[in-house]
Amino acid sequence: MNGPDPAETQQFVDDVEAGRGGAMTDEVGVVTGELTVSTTLRPDGRADVAVQYTGAEEWYVLTGSPVPLPSAGLEALHRDILDRVRRGGGAQAG
Repeated sequence: MNGPDPAETQQFVDDVEAGRGGAMTDEVGVVTGELTVSTTLRPDGRADVAVQYTGAEEWYVLTGSPVPLPSAGLEALHRDILDRVRRGGGAQAG
């Protein structure tokens, strides 16, 4: 992912087990199993959400990303995305 200097980037990254039906990505469709989710604040106030198979190099855009930042902030959005992925069902960012 391209973006601002990593030292200035607000980002949360966590591993999660996708629920039945996984998470929907723009590039490869549904991904399942052990995933790593990254939620990164953009300069425009929205957030990019990406997923990868844990331990892999390639990242995929979670369908619906970028998303507006909620008033509760980036960490709350990230936790919500993690919950969505845990529930599965083709989880999306928006």
